[in-house]
Amino acid sequence: MDRPLIAITVDCAHDPEDARSRGRLQLNWNYAECVQRAGGNPILITPLTDVAPLLPLIDGWLIPGGDDIDAKQFGEENHPKVGLQDPKRFESESNLYESIDAELPIFGICYGAQFLNVKRGGSLIQHLPDKVDHEEHTGGTLQEYSLEPDSKLATIVGTEKAIGKSYHHQAVNRLGEGLRVNAHFADGTVEGVEDPSHPFLVGVQWHPERTPEDPATLALFDTFIQQARSFRAKKANATSH
Repeated sequence: MDRPLIAITVDCAHDPEDARSRGRLQLNWNYAECVQRAGGNPILITPLTDVAPLLPLIDGWLIPGGDDIDAKQFGEENHPKVGLQDPKRFESESNLYESIDAELPIFGICYGAQFLNVKRGGSLIQHLPDKVDHEEHTGGTLQEYSLEPDSKLATIVGTEKAIGKSYHHQAVNRLGEGLRVNAHFADGTVEGVEDPSHPFLVGVQWHPERTPEDPATLALFDTFIQQARSFRAKKANATSH
């Protein structure tokens, strides 16, 4: 089987004062497993990785969950309850985002969806309970989402509803340039974004990798890998001419 190479950027917590480890690099196993099961070949990218020599090889990019993006990235002060992502991760992912082929398939999950929105000039609701007056989006709550019927996401999943586990207290606020909302929760929270003009740039706010047998999860990862395979073939065709 032709397995497209899928970059997965890992979470990090750099701690120079820790004499034993100097910090950590981390990725939950299920992200890579979902990629592998769908036919992809996962490769982990750290904030220390020089991505330049890898760019011609990468066929897709999975941006996994993480902590909160510094609000300075969208022109605001941080809310008192934010738990900031290590800036080295955001910086390295920004470098990758600005270096990749414009048509590279990208799948953002939770933090990953928020990252895509911020990189497109959008903003985030920094503490969602302030707006919706509940904390049902945290702790792995199993929720049902309404998918926009004419969206790529609804086409991929094949229905106008999806279920997923929710682990977030932030969400999309101002929508980034070129993006559209593709999913909502009943309280109005944005649960996904996509670029309608892109072959596959899709972000979901929930964690499909934590419901690996769900039909929506299988469809999302299968389609992501199919698009990565098509991108790989397009590169090979361009090289051969």
